Amino acid sequence: MPYPDKILRTVQKPARYTGGEWQSFVKNWGQTGIRVAVSYPDTYEVGMSNITIPILYQVVNELDWALAERVFAPWPDMERALRQAGVKLQSLESGHELREFDLVGFSLGYELTFTNVLNILDLGGIAPKSIDRGESEPLVMAGGIGALNPEPLSDFVDFFVIGDGEEALPRVLKAIHEGKKTKTPRRRILEALAGLEGVYVPSLYDVEYAGDGVFKHIVPSGSGARLPVKRLFCRQLPPPPTMPVVPLIETIQDRAAVEISRGCTRGCRFCNAGFYYRPLRHRRPDDIADTVSSLCANCGYDEVTLLSLSAGDYPGITGLIRRLGRDDLFKDITFSLPSLRVDAGSLDLVESLNEKRKSGLTLAPEAATERLQRVINKIIPEEEILRTAAAAFERGWVNLKLYFMLGLPTETDKDLEAIALLTHKVYDLGRLCPGRRPRLRLSLSTFVPKPHTPFQWVSQIPGNEIMRRVNVVRNLIDRRGISLSWQKPETSLLEAVFSRGDRRLGRAIYRAWELGARFDGWDELFEFELWRQAFNETGIDPAFYANREREITESLPWSHIDNGISAEFLQEEYRRALRGIVTPDCRVDDCNLCGLQMQINNCHNLSKTADESG
Repeated sequence: MPYPDKILRTVQKPARYTGGEWQSFVKNWGQTGIRVAVSYPDTYEVGMSNITIPILYQVVNELDWALAERVFAPWPDMERALRQAGVKLQSLESGHELREFDLVGFSLGYELTFTNVLNILDLGGIAPKSIDRGESEPLVMAGGIGALNPEPLSDFVDFFVIGDGEEALPRVLKAIHEGKKTKTPRRRILEALAGLEGVYVPSLYDVEYAGDGVFKHIVPSGSGARLPVKRLFCRQLPPPPTMPVVPLIETIQDRAAVEISRGCTRGCRFCNAGFYYRPLRHRRPDDIADTVSSLCANCGYDEVTLLSLSAGDYPGITGLIRRLGRDDLFKDITFSLPSLRVDAGSLDLVESLNEKRKSGLTLAPEAATERLQRVINKIIPEEEILRTAAAAFERGWVNLKLYFMLGLPTETDKDLEAIALLTHKVYDLGRLCPGRRPRLRLSLSTFVPKPHTPFQWVSQIPGNEIMRRVNVVRNLIDRRGISLSWQKPETSLLEAVFSRGDRRLGRAIYRAWELGARFDGWDELFEFELWRQAFNETGIDPAFYANREREITESLPWSHIDNGISAEFLQEEYRRALRGIVTPDCRVDDCNLCGLQMQINNCHNLSKTADESG
């Protein structure tokens, strides 16, 4: 049933909760064998901008015997209204309470949404802790890049899907459907799921710790449990959604999105997405053009984003752009490429795709010195940055954003001073161009060590040191046309804690949620004091997880998850980083023996398109 008007009249944006959008699926509830609620644990505007949600929505609803409906995290005003009225959180499509579904699945893209997971479950009438759920309550699933270290959420999630959802979800749903038809007990269904490749059921494993509190190992303790748990990936990307739900209100990314490739081979050592989404796979130009055409016809969009971790690496990208540009079907469509590297060729691509406006351009060198760039394996010479910036100013761009990371391994004050110096050089180039004064935004993001990367052993710098380094840069920025922003140290600390944590963190997450922690990734709602209290009450030292450098031989809480990249490769990459040795891109150089080549015949074959001519 829809939410009562007396509730919707009291909230800021009622359309977040009403459903009824164009192209939403409303299947026959009573005649469908298994019912799934899919969720991105953030607001409607954020969740509807996440490309995973329409993929999962399509995968499930294409099955005759299953349905998928959506639910997102209610804003605090809606939470208050629901709790005061005693009304449960419900799906957008049919208005069924979450506790009526067979499965609730979360796409985890960011660690600071973890308390929202608990809140969605509780508001939906589902016990947040898996151990407290009865036979009649839904199973709770999670996946996505945030599941690469599933341990912090292991108290709350019944099972995790590791890898591409398109590959794993139909098998998972079939097992649950069979269990439901035969009235199989919950525990037995979970054991059957644990036997599927790419599925991890935390309750079927025991964890041991050493006397000093360091993680020791994890061992199977239930039927079906296996080690390691291998990530599933699609060898060939399936057709993308062409009839996604069209939001009722403006979203964060209010445009169509087409994933042109998945994966990256550049090997930036800080980037978990670059390692998680390997191997590199591309869609054919014909398929991309057909998808764009269908999306625009079905949804009415006049803006399309071509998504990739590094769009310039798509084979024949110039030919693809020329093809889209000369097709009469797309003459009124504005295209964008949000993930281009810093070079003049990329600027040419941006201009050819988006001639209608020049709102802003982002350059992300990450590090300002060649020495530190060699450490992180992302080489962008200063002269290339300056050449690109100069060309951007000359072609009419006024707003530029420079993105750097603080606290990278081996960083010194000289590296920080180089950030300010390079920023001034870019600004001076803008002042040389006629017309309006340049507006330059300098963004400093704190490095967070991520699991399954070569920097997973590295410590994060503590909060006071973060601010000291911010001030080193800030004190050297002396131009009015340059604005400086940085991430709150407390936010970076939490992200590092959950990135490298173990399942003992569950009690702190639960206590923080009880105290009122919600939307921790939103500056206006983030209250670190709640987390400080939760850590103190549960006896957890966040510095133990975030600020402690790990020995390269130390067992890691996520080591039972096999991402396809070998531990030996990551260790060698870590050593090469400390020596400042660059590892070349295996897309254009020899195989780096990362481990994937042991699981598939040839990584390079997967990254080729059938037609690279465009």
